[in-house]
Amino acid sequence: MGFMLSIFNILNMKFYLKSLVLCTIAAATVGSCSKQKLSYPEAPKDDSVTDDYFGMTVSDPYRPLENDTAQATVEWVEAENAVTEGYLSQIPFRNKLRERLTALNNYKKTGLPAKAKDGKYYYYENDGLQNQSVLYRADKIDGEAEVFLDPNSLSDDGTVALTGISRSNDGKYTAYTISRSGSDWTEIYVMDSETKELLPDHIEWAKFTDASWHGDGFYYSAYPRPEKGKEFSNANQNHQIYYHKLGTPQSEDKVVYEDPKNPLHFHSAYVPESEDFLFVVGSGEGNGNSLMVKDLKKGGDWTVIEPTQDHDINIADIRDGKIYFTTNEGAPKGRVMVADARAPQRANWKEFIPEGEAVLTGIQRAGENYLVSYEKDASDHVYVYDKDGKMVREMTFPTFGSVGLSSDKDHNEVYYSFSSFAYPAAVYAYDMETGESKFIRAPEIKGVNMDDYVTEQVFYPSADGTKIPMFITYKKGLEKNGKNPVYLYGYGGFNISLPPGFSAQRLLWLENGGIYAQANLRGGSEYGEEWHQAGTKLNKMNVFNDFIAAAEYMIKEGWTSPDYMVIEGGSNGGLLVGATVNLRPDLFKVAIPRVGVMDMMRYHLFTIGWNWASDYGTSADSPEMAKYLLSYSPVHNIKNDGTPYPAILVTTADHDDRVVPAHSFKYAAALQAADTGDAPKLIRIDSKAGHGGGKPMSKVIDEYTDIYSFIFYNLGIDPTKDK
Repeated sequence: MGFMLSIFNILNMKFYLKSLVLCTIAAATVGSCSKQKLSYPEAPKDDSVTDDYFGMTVSDPYRPLENDTAQATVEWVEAENAVTEGYLSQIPFRNKLRERLTALNNYKKTGLPAKAKDGKYYYYENDGLQNQSVLYRADKIDGEAEVFLDPNSLSDDGTVALTGISRSNDGKYTAYTISRSGSDWTEIYVMDSETKELLPDHIEWAKFTDASWHGDGFYYSAYPRPEKGKEFSNANQNHQIYYHKLGTPQSEDKVVYEDPKNPLHFHSAYVPESEDFLFVVGSGEGNGNSLMVKDLKKGGDWTVIEPTQDHDINIADIRDGKIYFTTNEGAPKGRVMVADARAPQRANWKEFIPEGEAVLTGIQRAGENYLVSYEKDASDHVYVYDKDGKMVREMTFPTFGSVGLSSDKDHNEVYYSFSSFAYPAAVYAYDMETGESKFIRAPEIKGVNMDDYVTEQVFYPSADGTKIPMFITYKKGLEKNGKNPVYLYGYGGFNISLPPGFSAQRLLWLENGGIYAQANLRGGSEYGEEWHQAGTKLNKMNVFNDFIAAAEYMIKEGWTSPDYMVIEGGSNGGLLVGATVNLRPDLFKVAIPRVGVMDMMRYHLFTIGWNWASDYGTSADSPEMAKYLLSYSPVHNIKNDGTPYPAILVTTADHDDRVVPAHSFKYAAALQAADTGDAPKLIRIDSKAGHGGGKPMSKVIDEYTDIYSFIFYNLGIDPTKDK
């Protein structure tokens, strides 16, 4: 089979390179070759495959591509990557873009410091191009630091990522979690905090968990060992909570909580520093989470705090025998409640901080007081409250942006980071007594003046008249001439907001005259649970309409035209791009759907796809839901009548066990087989990478080199030309 594969690839590449030579000879301008129709590999296919949804027959000819370990799929992946690499390698400025992206990313990035019980300060730092950020510790906030844990030493290629740190309550031990090649699967290791010596304890097949310490061990969540060869595709069921005692093998770990009647639920454990209680959070079915507690000192049965998964409920603090928690039960934008720890049922809840006009996003202790975070018009706001729930003051920031906080109940030291589209994350110390901020450090990117760029926020009407917020960032002095390239980004789902944030990759776009537009679509959390619900299930079309309206707004206002419009989104945002391209292919020149959910009829059958049913609904729910999903499912709605589609570069990765690569495989195969014009329809399939988290810097640069090369080339723009 290997010989047949190599012959297939050679023949395919010979045809492609011959076409490339002819195209290069004839080319007069950048992008003219992109108009030539490419020859794509023939995908594994079975035209007889159909599914019945309440009497509705749906064809699924590319079902064989769901088997990502099948030889035919492996061969197709290699052939597709060969075609994509052949296409990208012809782009004359690709190497120059790689050099520029490398330079833009080569600056020191220092995270927020956290003061631990040992009095030392811990923080992450990356010297610029390290694949993974290193965890340091120092005796003083500005003192000389030592390496505490360097994840770059855990692999030769930087594909092992440090995903979490959890110290025992006495500070003696540190448990840390890692993921390999971008997978959601988690491994847990334990080290001596003082000597940094690794202990023999090692946990495998954990997922969506940290280590919650109690006594001489910790609680963690894991699944049964998966079937060999199906670790990254089979549905995950029966998430259990275990207790691991230090010095014992994993095989002796005890199950402390499971729910066999609900095998698709997630379960996670939380033990407060006092080690009095074990809280279990349940999720995966509704839009929120359940919560129960057990008294670890007195024993007894579980006490249910929140029985359903209809609302969010998150523990913020345990103080003087009381639980402080946030919830959107009875308050769509969130509020802070308090209850006796030994009588926490809903009937005993009392309001600590009432619901406000902005969306509550978090609360944490800072000595005797609290820092309470809100989101208003997709931007972070933070307030100081005293221990009685009275507001003291609002913290002030330079402009709209994103704020990270570091504080603890044991001291009054507060540190925060602030970032925005033209503000790389800077670190400040905050004085709780005076309300003054002291600058600590900020990154310096050589050759870039952030004052050259400006961000504005606009509110545009969607199809039903709803006003949608959008941030627009561009170089000062840019004219509305209808020919500015626009990079429109969106997500719109799962109660997740898109606040302002900094990206070194994005600088490449901005410095070449591009406009970055970030739309805060319905389905997110920008305006609370009502905003979220307005973009879910039978309301999902609102999200696509919001995104289309964003593009139309940029055109109507004279910023750009369809010939210069680029759209991008990842995961649920990949679905967004795929769906909107099918709905309005005339509106965009280039589309980048990344790791997208592309088969809405079968998404719930893979890994944790079932967990997304609260946002999407499933094809098994009802005839109405099945019909609605089919109406926008990207892989099922590709036009095949000669309608010109934009140039499309699909991206996925072999270890993506969040949105399995089969989604992108089937979508790309269907795109390439359909009559959608001559613009390229390519797929980039990364190796030893997953859904995006923990991706090493080298792979980030490689990916964005290819994405921007594809975009600029198909826009007919040479970014290396003197402007």
